[in-house]
Amino acid sequence: MQKRFAFKLIAACALAASALTGFAQQTVKIAGIVELSGPGTTSGTFFNNGAMLAVKEINAAGGILGKKIDYSSNDTQSNPGVAKGLTQKAVDQDVFAIFGPVFSGSIMVSMAESRRAEIPNFTGGEAASITQQGNPYIFRTSFTQDTAMPKVARYMSDTMKLKTIAIIYVNNDFGKGGLDSVKKALAPSATKVLGEISTDSGQIDFSAAVLKAKQLNPDGIFAYTNEEESARLLRELRKQGWTKPVVGETTLTGQKVIELAGEAANGAIGHVGLTVDAPLPAVRAFRAKYEKEYKTISDHNGMKGYSGMYILKAAIEKAGKFDRKAVANAMHTLKVTAAQQPGVLMDVTFNEKGDLDRDSFIVEVKNGKQEVTAVVPPLGAK
Repeated sequence: MQKRFAFKLIAACALAASALTGFAQQTVKIAGIVELSGPGTTSGTFFNNGAMLAVKEINAAGGILGKKIDYSSNDTQSNPGVAKGLTQKAVDQDVFAIFGPVFSGSIMVSMAESRRAEIPNFTGGEAASITQQGNPYIFRTSFTQDTAMPKVARYMSDTMKLKTIAIIYVNNDFGKGGLDSVKKALAPSATKVLGEISTDSGQIDFSAAVLKAKQLNPDGIFAYTNEEESARLLRELRKQGWTKPVVGETTLTGQKVIELAGEAANGAIGHVGLTVDAPLPAVRAFRAKYEKEYKTISDHNGMKGYSGMYILKAAIEKAGKFDRKAVANAMHTLKVTAAQQPGVLMDVTFNEKGDLDRDSFIVEVKNGKQEVTAVVPPLGAK
């Protein structure tokens, strides 16, 4: 009896192992390494939600080259050291691709691990330095600062006619990279920078920063901080009676900023690479699907995670096989249209550094909502 039971147990274990092996062969593992707690919670959660929504759709449609996606979410706690450890773990698990982190400081640390293992790594980080390292396995889901800042600088100088500005920025890799990029973009223009005011990541009180900006008496303020700090900054500007323009990038006018800042967000102007309010069919469809799935409106980070997953799908299909090196090579010359692949949301191209280019938008917050006021063509369209 004991022998028969042992044989049955061994047979059952062998069958289960075979089934697991078969499942592994029919799936492609992708790790989400994102900020689900800490200062980056807003960015990371939206990004992760967007990626998971895309995975759900892709799997329902049959997967990628016949394989379903096996996606896991991992919390960096907004800590670069944790992000690096989670990336090492993902490498050990032999994942095919990594999504995240979103924070520039974290991806700058963690991407060395994914590069060493030759794993394509998609990031929402915008610091220009990310793709200046010559890493052939890093790819953006949003503009680099070197792409975005010339667009917003041109708008402040040529359209808004601002003669002087003060810059309020967050003192981290993201903020310092943006500061350098916008100053470089403004240098040949008629708009002069009167002062640079540094703030901290996670800062609560912006009264001193706003007071310094007011004392400079600029024609406008360029604000470049993370989402939750942007909301606090807008509230403080309203409190101190600031009535001149406040201009920024995506992190100034995002959905979460509008929710947190309330009335104080009205009038804020931002250059955004992605917005759910864009008058495009694919974008409007994404907004409706995201809202149905998560009972909230997505911000640009949700669009990054969602479109990034479809961009990876397009690259794998272009390569024609699940070969990480071949997919990375395909990414460096990738051109995808929303007509071909609606999930990418907008026509997009990638260059040899892993940076993308596409249309973008100028938005103004009116009555608690983003309103697109202008479409900005790709820099490559000049």
